[in-house]
Amino acid sequence: KINESLKFKSGVIMQTNINTPPKNWDRRGLPTWTYKSQGLFDIELKKIFRTHWQLVCHQSDIPDRGSYSTFDVGGDRAIIIRGNDDKIRAFHNLCRHRGSRVVSAPNGRCKHAITCPFHGWSYNLDGSLRGVSRPQYLPNLNKQDWGLKAIETEIWNGFIFIRFEKSQQPSVNDLLGRFSELVAPYQLEKLTGTGGVFVFADVAANWKSMRDVDNEGYHVATAHPSLHELYGKNYYDEPYENGTSLSVGKFNKSSPSGWSVSLYKKLVAQLNYLPDPQSSAWYYIGIFPNTVIGLYPDSVIFYQDIPVGLKQTKQRGAVYKHNNESRQMRAARYLSGRIDGLTADEDLQLTKWVDEAPDSSGFEETILSDLEYGVYTYHNHLRQILPVIGEEREPRVLTKTEKS
Repeated sequence: KINESLKFKSGVIMQTNINTPPKNWDRRGLPTWTYKSQGLFDIELKKIFRTHWQLVCHQSDIPDRGSYSTFDVGGDRAIIIRGNDDKIRAFHNLCRHRGSRVVSAPNGRCKHAITCPFHGWSYNLDGSLRGVSRPQYLPNLNKQDWGLKAIETEIWNGFIFIRFEKSQQPSVNDLLGRFSELVAPYQLEKLTGTGGVFVFADVAANWKSMRDVDNEGYHVATAHPSLHELYGKNYYDEPYENGTSLSVGKFNKSSPSGWSVSLYKKLVAQLNYLPDPQSSAWYYIGIFPNTVIGLYPDSVIFYQDIPVGLKQTKQRGAVYKHNNESRQMRAARYLSGRIDGLTADEDLQLTKWVDEAPDSSGFEETILSDLEYGVYTYHNHLRQILPVIGEEREPRVLTKTEKS
């Protein structure tokens, strides 16, 4: 067996073996053209990012009435705001008059109304049209018809998800339901932000290259010294299953040589609010197509890859703390952030290198090991949504020449 799965019963996590990949599974990665096709990238924005749930932030990031956060991907832009009734709603960040953004900052607060900076049209916090400037020049305007356009919104354990266009993807609660017992001890809905959502990387690479690096732990031993000291020997990935995955890093019992990992493990050992083995492990919940929620004994994080261009991807995310954070937990949170920061820098370099490969005359295709079966199952999920990705050569209809 190459890895283990988790079953949850009565709040206790039991480890059970799962099957290895089939003996003759297709070890090839995606065709090289899929990482450098502008035609495919345009389709991905519409058929994947527009139709799949995107994690925007945690409810603690918009704590007050009128507090908002924004989210952009592809040509879509959203504002997520807390209303006067404390309900959280999402709207297209798009004035109904001429299409200007109604708010421009990544986050902020509209005390009484959302006012477009272009012509001064204003909207109530529930999205309804409040008023227009110089209304005498807009005769017969029915306010009820010109409110902000709503976006589908769902909250899962305090995390706010939006979906620009409905699709066959399940609800967030159905999608992540299998993790309910795993996340329960962390009390996610009670988390508090530590500085808001921020962009922590801007990489000249295709978004799929980012996910390929992140979707396997085969490289941990070589590329991530700190993680290998922390849990590398006990790390495993589950294959993608119906759009989600689980990766687990159970802390090594050996004594690490690096001071960050050594001190981190000592501090975490003093925390006693989680059951075993969660008290000494990092868990990563992967959500197709681009999001990961990390569950640590000291904090909870999320990060995601946002495609900006064919060869431009931003990583955004946030770190959340527990309301009853002790001094030991705060120090541990600092150290886990330091370890994560080193890991992120290492992964970004790896991403740049693998993303360059398809442009080389010496590169033909990848070959995946059993430890990269998670990458294969992620690729399969892509193929199910966009079968064209399985073509060995780029179809002429997707090329720039045909597209123009």
